[in-house]
Amino acid sequence: MSADAGSAADLELMDEALRVAASADHATSPNPMVGAVVVRDGRIVASGAHLRAGEPHAEVVALRAAGDAARGADLYVTLEPCSEHGRTPPCVDAVIAAGVRRVVAAMIDPNPRVAGRGVAALRDSGIAVEVGVHEARAQRLNEFYVTWVTSGLPFVTAKFAMSLDGRIATHTGDSKWITSDEARHVVHRLRHAHDAVLVGANTVIRDDPNLTTRLPEGGRSPLRIVVDSRLRVPLEARMFRQESGDVLVATSDRARGDRVRRFEESAVPVVVFPNDQGRVSMADLLRYLGRNQKISLLIEGGSSVHGSAFDQGLVDKVVAFIAPRLIGGIESPAAVGGTGVDRLAAASLLRDVEVATAGPDLMVSGYCR
Repeated sequence: MSADAGSAADLELMDEALRVAASADHATSPNPMVGAVVVRDGRIVASGAHLRAGEPHAEVVALRAAGDAARGADLYVTLEPCSEHGRTPPCVDAVIAAGVRRVVAAMIDPNPRVAGRGVAALRDSGIAVEVGVHEARAQRLNEFYVTWVTSGLPFVTAKFAMSLDGRIATHTGDSKWITSDEARHVVHRLRHAHDAVLVGANTVIRDDPNLTTRLPEGGRSPLRIVVDSRLRVPLEARMFRQESGDVLVATSDRARGDRVRRFEESAVPVVVFPNDQGRVSMADLLRYLGRNQKISLLIEGGSSVHGSAFDQGLVDKVVAFIAPRLIGGIESPAAVGGTGVDRLAAASLLRDVEVATAGPDLMVSGYCR
């Protein structure tokens, strides 16, 4: 089915299931966000969301809430019901036991251990199944999960704030603040959504950021990572003194052993990665994060770290904040450093571009691949 497949009623009801799924607000990681609604005679009688890894899945929550009304009803779910034993029993068993007559799923689960098996089990039990209603929206909602479960790597978002002429600081290194309070609020929402946030050593030395999530309503703070091939960052940096969220120092074999020991003795986790032309291997760091169930990474800079990630083709999405101010200066750093491309034709052209405002600033987002 296409992304817009299904009747008008199916589309409307799946829209509600997607809304319910999104209410989990990324708290389910490394699991996907899933919503389900039970419909009888065209009316929603119950709904449910998967709220946290290890807790009941959306289908089970909705079916329990529906009770006897689930028998002979339709079940709309944003992801194919699971068919394997994990922390919870298979959802297909609960769906079959509830006596549902029809299941409408937005998308097949891309997890190779599931992919299509849940749908097959439902059909084998005599339940009618349709797949593909609002499929594109369901995939976008769980783009972190889809990328991680199919590649083993986290979904990477590169975020930067720059002046209208593309600078992220003055030639003296002054960068606070290029963009507005409204833009910084959006950045805190991005931190809340991602499992990990990453900066380079120069950013820590120059700006001494917290890298925590600070929202009026709270929010989760991601794993805070500093990439420092020679372990130059001071142990007194604020990111190591925050109680909110975990930290990780990613270094290389260029770091002195006594420096590594000092960090470890101070209970600051250090992981030594292969040396990639004098830098920490970003590809190896991403593989490490994927193995440790970090399904999304927000790169906040600076110029060198962004350049390395773009040069290696590791970025999935860009979120750029552009302030209506000019900085100038040939020594003022650009948002993306690195080697760059030789020809304009080889430059990354974002797709599915969206433009919005955050206070006086522009916010441009799009996908790299």
